[in-house]
Formats: sequence, structure tokens, C-alpha cells
Amino acid sequence: MSGKSSHLIIGAGLVGLATAYRLLQRFPQAIVTVLEKDPRVASQQSTHNSGVLHAGLYYKPGSEKARLSVDGLRQMVEFCREHGVPHEICGKIVVATKQAELPHLADLENRGRLNGLVGLRRLGPEQIREQEPHAAGIAALHVPQEGIVDYRAAADRLALEVQRLGGRIEVGAPVIGLSRRQGEWIVRTPSGEHASAFVVNCGGLHSDRLVKLAGGSPTVQIVPFRGEYFELKPERRHLVRNLIYPVPNPTFPFLGVHFTRMIGGGVEAGPNAVLAFAREGYRKTDFNFADFVEAALFPGLWRFIANYPSIAGYEFYRSLSKAAFCRSLQRLVPEITVADLQAGGAGVRAQAMTRAGRLVDDFHFETGPGILHVVNAPSPAATASLALGARIAALVPPPVLQH
Repeated sequence: MSGKSSHLIIGAGLVGLATAYRLLQRFPQAIVTVLEKDPRVASQQSTHNSGVLHAGLYYKPGSEKARLSVDGLRQMVEFCREHGVPHEICGKIVVATKQAELPHLADLENRGRLNGLVGLRRLGPEQIREQEPHAAGIAALHVPQEGIVDYRAAADRLALEVQRLGGRIEVGAPVIGLSRRQGEWIVRTPSGEHASAFVVNCGGLHSDRLVKLAGGSPTVQIVPFRGEYFELKPERRHLVRNLIYPVPNPTFPFLGVHFTRMIGGGVEAGPNAVLAFAREGYRKTDFNFADFVEAALFPGLWRFIANYPSIAGYEFYRSLSKAAFCRSLQRLVPEITVADLQAGGAGVRAQAMTRAGRLVDDFHFETGPGILHVVNAPSPAATASLALGARIAALVPPPVLQH
């Protein structure tokens, strides 16, 4: 037996680390262990994203995403200020480039106000150019609360704070078994067993599999969508000051390719949203047979593709065509050319999907005796991580086993 804990968290991404942090703040005497399969904390979704601090503009009023994004932004900014994590509240504009997008832009503004955002401002073409001289559009919405952050630095600092508060983090420790014994969970890794009165599954890309490993039957399945980025060459970074987003397509549940000035000064363009053939398929050539078969046998995926055939096909085409990707970007910044773009990174979004082919739009939890599964925590989970961690900590019983 490797050790006993009052609370054991599977997954040391931002959500898992924030959960451990908030648990230790709520229960200082708790014995908290975090198990991470990778050699380093926050190696998956937490650090393979746009690096944006989301203000809560897009989410359905009253949803967990809306509440936790607004509160989480405040908490993340406070954490960054307190611990010296690089960040900046630079604002963003959401740009409408054609008349048909204006009603959707108005809907976004209304959602933002209902979610508690202040300072939202409609912009005309001249005001757009004042914010972003090289952007083009017929109208835009300025969102002053949005910003950028170094999520790698935030995760590393969170890990240090968890350890400072007495928590234990074990990396290189994939969970290979979960079973109940005499009222507690036995969590097996290749190096041994951990016993815990309560387990929180923050497994991200593998969260649904951990539900099954614990003997549960998840109501959804994780489907991995890869988001690919280009970067602007250094001599063309001046084309983007801060954050430039399109009005999202209301029939497709992603935000569309956009421009993000990164905390280090670079400018990313993307991401697209293409089905990945591996749960950790960060490259186009990544293929995992078991992951592929699991996805191919899931009826929800085929129903999803049937619902969005042209969009799904175009996303694959755009993934393979730099010129097509560039044309999407030119809607926002017409001066961009293919020659301005160089290959960037990629992320994989762990998106929960129902058997009916519907993408789960909100954070989604499932529970069992002595266990809580965070099954769906896509964007804005990084921004919302500290608030989400507090939400999870409030659902967890106090420790039976204490220091």
C-alpha cells in the first residue's frame, strides 16, 4: 500500500490541481493525494490551448459554465497577481464581417450582460480599426475583461501551493485499477495501491474511461477534437494587437478560428476543430487503434457527423489545406497571407458527447459511492479552474482521515 488519503484526485491538470488546492483550503487537516499519469503536471488540455482568460461571453445564462467562468476569471486573476504568474487583461473584439452575423452578435452581447459582464461596447468599422488597425468588419463587440495568461506557469504554481498546504502529487502514476474495499477506494497504479475515503476523477481526456474503471456506466463518451494553430511570423505580428474573434457559427459548437496575442509576444491563429484519431492525438499523423475503434463504434459520433456533414467535411479539408485555413483568417484580417503563417502547436479538446450525437454544452459531473467524476470540463475550464475546484470541494464530504 503506497498510502492512505482522505481525498484522492486523479489528474493533475488545472482542474485537478485547483480541486486539491481548494480542498486543502477548506479542510486544512485533509490528507490529499493527486495522481498524474504524465511525467509532469498539466501536460494535456491545460497547456495546449489558446492561453486566453475567458470572461463568460458565450455561455448560456444560468449554466455552470457561465457562473464559473465569470467567478473563475476573477479568482484566476487574483491568483496570478498574488503569485506572480504572467497575465494581462487586454480585452478582445468579436467581429461581424457580414450582415447575417449581426443578430448573433446582438445575442452574444445580451448573453454577456446577463452573465454579469460590464463594459461591453458595440463598435462600428472605424472603432474596430481603433482597437485593431488591421481588422475588418461591419460591427464588433468589445469585451474589456478578457485577457491572456501563462497557463503553464499557473499550473506549476498551483502544484507548489498544493504541496505547501500539505498535499502530495505523484507524477508518472497512471491509474490502472479502481475498486471498493470496506467502504474506501483502492486506487492502483503501476507502483502500488492508494487507499482513499473519497476520490475525485479529473481525468480530462480519459475521464469517461475512469468512470468505467470504477464500475460505473458513463452517460456520455469523450470524443477528442484536435485544434490546430498557426503562428504569425515575427515580422507580421504587428497585424494583431490583442484578441480578434469571429462571431461563432450558431449551428456549430466551437468558436471558430481567431487571433490570440500570447503572453510571450507571439500571435497564434486558430484553432480549427477536427476529429482526432487518438485521445492524445496532437499531430495529424497520430493514430491509436483502440481509441479509433472506440470512437468508430460509438453511435453518437455518427449522429453528430450526420447533423453537421458539410462543416465536419470542411474542418478536415481546412486541416489539410493551409490556404483554406488562411482564407478563414482573412475574414478578420484581410492582409494575412499564406506566407505569413508558420506551423504552430495543437491541442485536443476532451468533449463529452451523448449517444444521440449531442455535444454536452455544460460542465458535467457524475457520482457514485465515495466518488465524483468530472466527466466534461472543456473550455472555459482553464479560466474557471479555481472556481470549478471550489465547486467540487463544496460537493465533497469532510475528511474522515486527517493529519
